[in-house]
Amino acid sequence: MCGIAGLLRLDGAPADLAAVQRMGDALAHRGPDGEGSWSDGPLAFAHRRLAILDLSPAAAQPFRHASGRYVVTYNGEVYNFRELRAQLRQLGAEFRTESDTEVLLEAFVRWGPECVSRFNGMFAFAIWDQREQRLFLARDRYGVKPLYYFEGGGQFLFASEPVAITSQPACGRRLAVDGLVEYLTFQNFFSGRTLYQGVRMFPAGHSGWISAGRSLELRQYWDFSFREPERTASPGELREELSGLLQQAVHRQLVSDVEVGAYLSGGIDSGCVTAIAARELPFLKSFTCGFDLHSANGIEVAFDERERAEHMSYLYKTEHYEMVLKSGDMERVMPRLMRHMGEPRVGQSYPNFYVAGLASKFVKVVLTGTGGDELFGGYPWRYFAPDRPMAFDDYVDGYYANWQRLVPPEGMGDLLAPVWQQARQVDTRQIFKDVFGSHPSHLNTYEDYVNSALYFEAKTFLHGLLVVEDKLSMAHGLESRVPFLDNDLVDFAMRVPARLKLASRHEERLDENTLGPKAEQYFQRTHDGKLILREAVEPWMPKMVTRAAKQGFSAPDASWFRGESLQYVQRCLLRPQARINGIMNPEVVGRLLQEHMSGQRNRRLLIWSLLCLEHSDVDLVA
Repeated sequence: MCGIAGLLRLDGAPADLAAVQRMGDALAHRGPDGEGSWSDGPLAFAHRRLAILDLSPAAAQPFRHASGRYVVTYNGEVYNFRELRAQLRQLGAEFRTESDTEVLLEAFVRWGPECVSRFNGMFAFAIWDQREQRLFLARDRYGVKPLYYFEGGGQFLFASEPVAITSQPACGRRLAVDGLVEYLTFQNFFSGRTLYQGVRMFPAGHSGWISAGRSLELRQYWDFSFREPERTASPGELREELSGLLQQAVHRQLVSDVEVGAYLSGGIDSGCVTAIAARELPFLKSFTCGFDLHSANGIEVAFDERERAEHMSYLYKTEHYEMVLKSGDMERVMPRLMRHMGEPRVGQSYPNFYVAGLASKFVKVVLTGTGGDELFGGYPWRYFAPDRPMAFDDYVDGYYANWQRLVPPEGMGDLLAPVWQQARQVDTRQIFKDVFGSHPSHLNTYEDYVNSALYFEAKTFLHGLLVVEDKLSMAHGLESRVPFLDNDLVDFAMRVPARLKLASRHEERLDENTLGPKAEQYFQRTHDGKLILREAVEPWMPKMVTRAAKQGFSAPDASWFRGESLQYVQRCLLRPQARINGIMNPEVVGRLLQEHMSGQRNRRLLIWSLLCLEHSDVDLVA
């Protein structure tokens, strides 16, 4: 796990190595174990190293192939690198390190761009071909490892985080108004946009070439495909297969030359990962974040899972560490959090930042449970599944209307009055539709709807979670791994019948922005997602976990924003000098906050997003 950055002069002029080294300096937190840089004509690389495999200087980057033709800068882990190294040796390759970096580069040399389809892991990398004078870039299937780029001013810049790109004069931190509208609609980015003008996210499951005089040419090499199988094994056989694949996935991701720990939230996903890892790593260190609930009310009184986490720690004999967050902890961490986040992304992420800091005091690698919900149907209330066949465009209309999480289209113009002339052309429905890529003209069955929804969640919400998790863990020099996104496990999940993931059709959908009594009643009976996963792990997990209602990892912020954190919210967002006043109508902001404080609406997600914008490093000017 590392930080990578690079610059390619598109006019063929020599690259400024000092400028790229400054890009690398902006990523120093991602790689405290070493730094390196390298240049060749129009191309320059910078690298910051977090040493996990082969800790020797021989594996330092940028890494040059023995032939001298290719140089790589790489962030991530290829968990099947030992199997690939054995295959490459049979083809005549020789290796001088024990690193996966060298295997990745040799795989590219032997197999070309198609090598990415052989990698089981998380990665973002760039390879410079000195003879052809062109640059190859690639990102892993699911988007676990981030990669941003900027093309303009005669340059192509790329990096693990936007901060390395926006530090360059050619780019800067100017606000992308179209990105702002997208974020305020979905509390996420469904396209490749960011809040930085000209900076884009390199898409997951893609690779691409770029050279002087030519623009980036992207190619998709993999995509999610949830489908109903023509033939399937019995439920019992599928449960047994899933159990084996889970154990295989965790085993693969324990490969490391440094200590590995695990997050333990109290739920099924992190719990089963911890249970498996603890079999192979005696006295595995586990980490939990809980919340002080003295002032919580409604559904938020159940937002602390420490009791279940402690019980699982007892069962699996982990060396367990906990921290408890209070309302003031958000205020204290926001400036530092947003220095690393740069721009807001999906979810209320400060608890993740704190628990990553806790884990980093003890281990260098941590296993997470991310991906279990998205692969196995953990959000039944979010899946739009009508009770009749529907044309795809009609399906998109219905799904889009249900998905908006922050500001609906009819309210966007009033809120963004200072920049609305620049923003009004953004078509958020089209952005929503474009997520689906190729699609059937009609959806006919419940299974069609569920599988379409799972695809949508994987491409949007899961990707957003992965981007946030990378930034927050790497802010502390901590590598987070995602066993649920093992290639074999994902392939299995995509072919599991919908009826084995969800118990029944959900006629009533839930607006997550209005968590009131109706939501409390709903969540008290939401045990019907991830059915096959619950059943597969029940033989070796406590029933208090496998049969528990779905619970996300979130602080009781709706209560805190009306109570202990109220003055902080008002001080940040309602003062005349608030930065968001440059892009938003202060009267509308005040009205939206009042709706929350009076109990009329639950605006917790919007308030969190506005706080993030206020503390972001984006230039908030019209």
